[in-house]
Amino acid sequence: MFFGYYYDIYYFILVIPVFIISLIIQAKMKSTFSQYSRVVNSRRITGAQAAEMVLRYYNIQDVRIERINGSLTDCYDPMSKVIKLSDSVYDNPSIAAVGVACHEAGHAAQHAEKYVPIRIRNYILPVCNIGSKISIPLLIAGVIFSARPIIWIGIGLFAFTAIFQTVTLPVEFNASNRALNVIESTGILSYEEKRGAGKVLKMAAMTYVAALAMSLAQLLRLILRYGGNRRR
Repeated sequence: MFFGYYYDIYYFILVIPVFIISLIIQAKMKSTFSQYSRVVNSRRITGAQAAEMVLRYYNIQDVRIERINGSLTDCYDPMSKVIKLSDSVYDNPSIAAVGVACHEAGHAAQHAEKYVPIRIRNYILPVCNIGSKISIPLLIAGVIFSARPIIWIGIGLFAFTAIFQTVTLPVEFNASNRALNVIESTGILSYEEKRGAGKVLKMAAMTYVAALAMSLAQLLRLILRYGGNRRR
């Protein structure tokens, strides 16, 4: 972890607890996905078919659906307008596959409708990418040369990670809500099956909450440890 010196009390009281909770959430998410990946939906609709149904619901005709390798590697690429579904989702007629596929199609709908939070996230993405690459090197340099302005620039750039993840939360929750609404409106899944898909999407959303909590814990740690005036 960043500047994880043994005697760094802030690391142990801020970062470690959040890291443990994040691991628990990740494990719970994978367990929930695995559980509902083994339950075939009553209409035997695959992930790819479900994503196509969401696109039709929103009258989106310029988005493709493709298969990619891996598990839980599903995403929507707005640049190429492609919904990429993993091996465990694309042709899988499970409840979990339908939930995940509809979620990714929900992102396509957000872009088509110019959903404001996703536009904000796209605007700040370049700054966040730069900040994530140079924030820690700047912070290290600032500590080595006792240059407080550089330290604060490094901390400020790292803060963009938390800002990006904060903006990401409504984007992810909205995509899941869109998915569940379409599932209910079109009858892709039965009521009980929809509840299972909802559990999968809820746990997936919690991983984003955990990521934000980790960034905030790291940011607070950096401020407390390196942003003060006394010598370390």
